[in-house]
Amino acid sequence: MSVVAGVPLPFPQRGALEPSRTALLVIDMQRDFCAENGYMHRLGVDLERLKQPVEPIRRVLGAARRCGLTIMHTREGYAPDLSDLQPWKVGGAANEAIGSTGPLGRALVRGEEGWNIIDELAPSPSEDVFDKASYGVFATTAIDADFRARDIRAAILVGLTTDCCVTSTLREALDRGIECVVVEDCTAAASQRRHDAAIDLIRSSGGVFGTLAKSDDVIEALGTAHRER
Repeated sequence: MSVVAGVPLPFPQRGALEPSRTALLVIDMQRDFCAENGYMHRLGVDLERLKQPVEPIRRVLGAARRCGLTIMHTREGYAPDLSDLQPWKVGGAANEAIGSTGPLGRALVRGEEGWNIIDELAPSPSEDVFDKASYGVFATTAIDADFRARDIRAAILVGLTTDCCVTSTLREALDRGIECVVVEDCTAAASQRRHDAAIDLIRSSGGVFGTLAKSDDVIEALGTAHRER
C-alpha cells in the first residue's frame, strides 16, 4: 500500500495514495522568484537559497508524471496596468516594486520574461497553469472547480515561497477539504528563518496545517503507487 511517510502524520492519513484523486501543485516556480536578475534577486535575496528546491522538484515532478497524478502549475502575475494588484503589495524596496522594470521585464507582470516558469520545470502541454493575482491559488482562479470536476481529494505541494504562497495555498486547500502534504526540501523562502518558521507551523501537533514529507519519501510512495496500478 502506497503511503508517504509524513510528519506529524502520514499522507494520506487513511488508506492508500490514489493517483487519480491526487494532484501535484507546483507553486510559482517563475524566473522572477528564482532566476538571475529576477524580482527576488533584484530585491537582494540569496538566489542560491531560492534555487535549492529546483532539482528535488524536478525529481518529484518526474515521479508524479510517471504515476499519472494530475499536475497543476501556478504563476503569480498582474495586469500591465496593475489594476488587479492588491493595495498592500504596492511598494517594495526602492525601485523594485511589483511592475518595476528590470532585465527580465516588468516584475511579476503577466507576459513578461520574468513571469514565465523556469525551463527546468516547464509544464508539459497536458498540464494546466493557473495564473493568480494572489498569494493562494484558490482566491483568484478557477482551480477549485477543476479539483471538483476531477474528484481530486489530496494535493502534494511544492514551490516558492514557503512562508507566503505555499502556506497560503495550503490553508486554502485544507479549508476546502483537500488533504495536503508539503514537501519540505521542495520549498524555500527569502531567509532560512522565514522558511523554518513556516515549516514549524506546518509541523504542528495533530497535523493542524497538513503534514510534511521529504522528496525521497514522496518519490518512493509514487513509485509504489505506480507499480500497484
